[in-house]
Order: sequence, then C-alpha cells, then structure tokens
Amino acid sequence: MTDATTQAILDATRGSVLDFGVRRTTLTDIARRAGVSRMTVYRRYPDVDAVLLDLMTREFGASLEATAAAAVAEAADGRGRLRLQIVAGLAALRAHPLMRKVVEAEPELLLPYMLGRLGASQRHALVLLTAAVAAGQADGSIRAGDPELMARALLLCAQSFLFLPEDDAATAALDGELGRIVDAMLASG
Repeated sequence: MTDATTQAILDATRGSVLDFGVRRTTLTDIARRAGVSRMTVYRRYPDVDAVLLDLMTREFGASLEATAAAAVAEAADGRGRLRLQIVAGLAALRAHPLMRKVVEAEPELLLPYMLGRLGASQRHALVLLTAAVAAGQADGSIRAGDPELMARALLLCAQSFLFLPEDDAATAALDGELGRIVDAMLASG
C-alpha cells in the first residue's frame, strides 16, 4: 500500500502524461501538480522513468485485477474465466487512457516490452494467468501442462491483440477470434 503523497505523485504523473505525453512529462511538472517539492519526488523515485513505470504498474495492474474479478463472476469454469479474463483484460487495456496515449503518441516506448523484456505489468499478468491456468486444471476444464509455461504462451499470443484499434468495427470480431484461440490453446485433446 502506498502512502497519500506517493498516490498524489502518481496521480499528478497520470495527468501530465495525458496532457503532454510521456516524453514531455517532467519531474518539475509532476511535483507542481502533486503539490510537493521536487525533493519529495526524488526521495521516492530516482527519475521520471521510475515514476512512469510505477504509474503504469498501478494503472494497468488495477485494470487487469478488475477484469479478472469480473471473469470469475461470469464464467462457470476455469477455461471460460480465463478466456473472459484475457479478452476483457485486453479490451480494458486498449480503452485505458494511458495506454491509448502511449499507443497513439509514443508507441515506440512499448517495443522493449514486446520484444525484449517483461515489464512489471506483464509479470503481474503472468501471475494472474498462471493462477487461472492452475485453477482451470484443478476443475478439469484446462488440459494438463506446466501452468507457468502455458501462461507465458497465452501472454505472448494475447499481447499482440493489445494494438487493435479501440473503436474499429473489426475489433470485436478479432476479440472473438482471440477467445477461440485461447479456448483452443487450453482445451484437452
């Protein structure tokens, strides 16, 4: 749990990114918006990049948690919950104002996370996916296999669907195809 000052810093960073973009967000602007000194920000974060990473982790993690909770309430078995969790999670991330801002204005910032390393949000998603795969295996709706390996394969497949246009007419149909892909990856036989 973060304290009120850290939350104010993250909220201020969110506002700055939405107003100016990632690259034009400065520590000075963050401090001014948060109503704290620059030194207060520096005591918590070594640089703007660290604040931005913490913000993305907070925002995207909360979005993923919310869609995971909704999937649990809506589906009868583990495979159905995981399918809903992935499709709804990606739709929520596509619609998220911060993700839209990055994709529209500075998509190159996402390349390292797509090609070379896992970010904190992706690691968080892997934890959620691994638990969901294991739960589906426990109820018999997901085939046997290493849950962590299966979760990683799901993440690699699903994250490419993050870059669909949010409001494109084909997006809903493509989300349906993603659901079928997830179902096929997890089914027995």
